[in-house]
This record gives sequence, C-alpha cells and structure tokens, in this order.
Amino acid sequence: MAICPECEADIDVDEFDVDKGDIISCPECGTDLEVTSVTPIEFDVASDDDEDEDDLDEDEDDADEEEDEEEDWDE
Repeated sequence: MAICPECEADIDVDEFDVDKGDIISCPECGTDLEVTSVTPIEFDVASDDDEDEDDLDEDEDDADEEEDEEEDWDE
C-alpha cells in the first residue's frame, strides 16, 4: 500500500500493475501522481511538463509558419 503525497490517503496499488514513471490518479483527492519507485511503491505529484511542452511545440510551429510566409514575400 502506498500513500498519496498530497492528501495522505492510502492507495492500494499492486507493484506488478505499475511501472516507474506511470501516472495514476488518487482516488481521494484526484491528484495525478507519478510512480517514482516500485519497490516499495512511492508516488510524487505529477508535473504538468507534458502540457507545457505541447504548448511550446505549438508556439514553435507558429513561428516556423510565419518565417515561411516572410520568405514567400521576399521572392
């Protein structure tokens, strides 16, 4: 049994059902938790890095499109 670092609720997870890096939600508070250790099972609050990276990728794509449009005008 593991403990949610956010609300300290007991979370019943079998170590064979999860891998390090998996994301699960706390059944009590709903916080997304990342599995940081499998033996014993330990969690840390999952970061929102994936969402931030997606936003950055979209911004880079927009910048690339603007550069392409500027190149078309130069020709």
